[in-house]
Amino acid sequence: MSLVVVGSVAYDGVETPHGKIDRMLGGACTYIALSASYFTHSKIVAVVGEDFAQEDRDLLAERGIDLSGLEVAEGKTFFWQGVYSADMNDRETLRTDLNVFATFQPKLPESYKTQPYLFLGNIQPALQKQVFEQMSKLRFCGGDTMNFWINDFRDELLATIADWNFLLINDSEARLLSGESNLRKAAAKIMAMGPKNLVIKRGEYGAMLFRPNSLFVAPGYLLDSVFDPTGAGDCFAGGFTGYLAERGFDLQGDIDPHELHRAVIYGSVMGSFCCEQFGVERFRTLTRKEIDGRFEEFQKFTAF
Repeated sequence: MSLVVVGSVAYDGVETPHGKIDRMLGGACTYIALSASYFTHSKIVAVVGEDFAQEDRDLLAERGIDLSGLEVAEGKTFFWQGVYSADMNDRETLRTDLNVFATFQPKLPESYKTQPYLFLGNIQPALQKQVFEQMSKLRFCGGDTMNFWINDFRDELLATIADWNFLLINDSEARLLSGESNLRKAAAKIMAMGPKNLVIKRGEYGAMLFRPNSLFVAPGYLLDSVFDPTGAGDCFAGGFTGYLAERGFDLQGDIDPHELHRAVIYGSVMGSFCCEQFGVERFRTLTRKEIDGRFEEFQKFTAF
């Protein structure tokens, strides 16, 4: 059983207080699939250009990620460039070249359509819905979105998330989507839109899991040094969904809330590892033993 991940595979140029990288592997689909690959089999649906390097393809393949759904189109791969503030809580986008991603139409191999788990990354809501409707045996489906889709494609977005089992967004997106400044009220409004499991990510302050009549709050992991927060939220998504897939979870059946709580913690763990080096570099050496060790740290510093 595999997790199908739909989204962007890209190149990023990033500058933080710790240094500058002109070109490195990135994209939401990349981070989610790499993170999830420590728990379950990942299959990606994305598009890259003719400039996509073999060494980057090899990194994904070495993690056991199925690349059958990775389309190579004529042109260049999506490129994003940004610079982070001194405390790395804010970033400024310097350049966005959509390139082949501008005309991305997700193409699912037949073998993907019967998989039980689906994460729909940050693409146009109509495309997310199009993918969802091709999947025939889902046990859970969810994804994320962003301010642009919330503001300019609201009706399309609402029609899409109505079918989802879960939604992962950050606190500012939750307020924008709901029209509520109070996160508890915001969560209630969003769950009424369809997703009965809502994760609100709060960066270095952790994450909150809302379900009907329940709330779970997890802190962020305190690192000695944050080198690059790019992709941390996507790695959270990969850890969260990857763990649920590993456990054979069915969000349409009887639910053990403690498993969902553990998924949130594994999401936080994966996000923290992402920040330790630039881009995807940490995944070149990261082991499941390290991941489980940090999970146990979370258990110790939150027990009372």
